[in-house]
Amino acid sequence: MDNTTTVERRGITSSVFSKKQGIFTLTESLEMKPRSRLSDVEKIQLFQRKLYLKAKQQKQFRFYVLYDKVCMGRFLQEAYRRVRQNGGAAGVDGVTFERIEQEGVEEFLAELQKELVEGTYRPLPVLRVLIPKANGKMRPLGIPTIRDRVAQMSCLMVLSPIFEADFEDCSYGFRPKRSAKDAVSEIKGLLREGSTEVYDADLSNYFDSIPHDKLMILVERRVSDTRVLQLIRMWLKAPVKDNGRISGGKSRKQGTPQGGVISPLLANIYLHLVDGIVCKAEGYFAKAGIRIVRYADDFVLLGKKIPAEALHRLQTVLNRMGLTLNGEKSRLLSATKEPFDFLGFTFRYDVSIHHWRYRYWNVFPSKKSVARLRAKLREYFRVNHPTRTPDLIAGINRMTRGWMNYYHIGGVTYIRRACEGMQYYLHGKFRRHYRRQSQRGCKLYRQYGYDGLVKRFKLLDPVEYCMRLKAVNA
Repeated sequence: MDNTTTVERRGITSSVFSKKQGIFTLTESLEMKPRSRLSDVEKIQLFQRKLYLKAKQQKQFRFYVLYDKVCMGRFLQEAYRRVRQNGGAAGVDGVTFERIEQEGVEEFLAELQKELVEGTYRPLPVLRVLIPKANGKMRPLGIPTIRDRVAQMSCLMVLSPIFEADFEDCSYGFRPKRSAKDAVSEIKGLLREGSTEVYDADLSNYFDSIPHDKLMILVERRVSDTRVLQLIRMWLKAPVKDNGRISGGKSRKQGTPQGGVISPLLANIYLHLVDGIVCKAEGYFAKAGIRIVRYADDFVLLGKKIPAEALHRLQTVLNRMGLTLNGEKSRLLSATKEPFDFLGFTFRYDVSIHHWRYRYWNVFPSKKSVARLRAKLREYFRVNHPTRTPDLIAGINRMTRGWMNYYHIGGVTYIRRACEGMQYYLHGKFRRHYRRQSQRGCKLYRQYGYDGLVKRFKLLDPVEYCMRLKAVNA
């Protein structure tokens, strides 16, 4: 076999280097065997499964040949598909998905693959934008270019199974087959079991505070492939373009762009330290009966009693990690006496309407989440004032359906009251919207009204949809 062999796959060229060079872009198990009937996606899933099982069986094993998978054509193709599905704006280069598809996706991926294989790939600066938060402040969001997002996604597909094998069951954010609904269900189950003392923790600027050196130590526990590690370091130290000015670069010592494809995995890797300490079977927290439920950088501690010593130990761990708790938002409370919010849900110990002696754990959309939905609807009505009724209703249905699907958890949450409030709000918004169409009022709304919009134009009625969700989960 020659030192270098080229293989054409779906218009993308992959290079295989000899063992003397010590670099492989295609392993013998995938390239040298007869052509498989499996699709590229199935091959990727099979490879990920093998990585996961290897990591699960050998907790101390360090993976040393991964970079060739990141550069592989099928990984880059699947990475582009996932990035395209997620959507998002263009980065600092202004290149959009439409432009890439117009000029040719295969050419785009072939050029990226060539840069990765030859070692000439360098990430472009991250475009920083500010998005409003619920409290009126602004959250910085970093937007890498589509080229960099595809490279990060390909790397994520290779690294994610390895670290998934290590993550604790108490972590639910940005993980496959796990969601905020699972975290909410877990919290309600712990409350029912009697863990009613809650420490609601909030980390200050977590994504911007992660120390690079400590994070890389944790990554290197599982990965020894120097080229993959170099990729991660380049993404961490990528310059930031803000208001036309470029800053950061190699001088950056902490922070990962909140908006980067690989950032959620890196954030989970770093906070896995906290999960491991709290969940350790023979550790202080486990002996005290304290449990943790975490979604990304939001987490709560629950127990029958949370002593001051536990909070002191948690603070010590976070200080060593270079992280800071937000003193204004973090608080210790008794859930039987006062409600608390988590992931947009309110947890409250309510008195039953059927008998005053019976109390139950009521989980429902928080006031802030309802207010955010109304603000979105209000802005949507304002922007789409001249829009045709079918198109107007289609957009409203997307927002309300997505909101109700998120907050409805069968047997866990109660959203009927919130849906009744949304129905009442839509009544008023449609009446005012059509009243502005003409000084004499809109004939369409006078003729059909809200019920007519539901029947004739397929407006999604929140209460009716809520009952359908309840029937499906009954």
